[in-house]
Amino acid sequence: MNVIKSSPARLYAVVAASVALVAHYVPSLPVVLVLALAAAVLGVGEVVQRTEDRKTAEALAQPAPVEPAGYYDPHQDDHQDQAETDDRTEV
Repeated sequence: MNVIKSSPARLYAVVAASVALVAHYVPSLPVVLVLALAAAVLGVGEVVQRTEDRKTAEALAQPAPVEPAGYYDPHQDDHQDQAETDDRTEV
């Protein structure tokens, strides 16, 4: 059940492809059944789209997990300068 909640678009793609393949390779299926499956797949696609939109809106409402662009940590360069100094003193 967790897979359905985490990636419904992938599951939907597999189902839609399966319906198309079955409709193509089993020509004896009644046209009404194929049309009903196609309509059901379209309906599920709408639900999947709304689910993905909700997940995107929730993710955008969260604070960014990384520093904003242009963030400068003045202590970050100190460690790099020290490593370069250590390399020079070994020679």
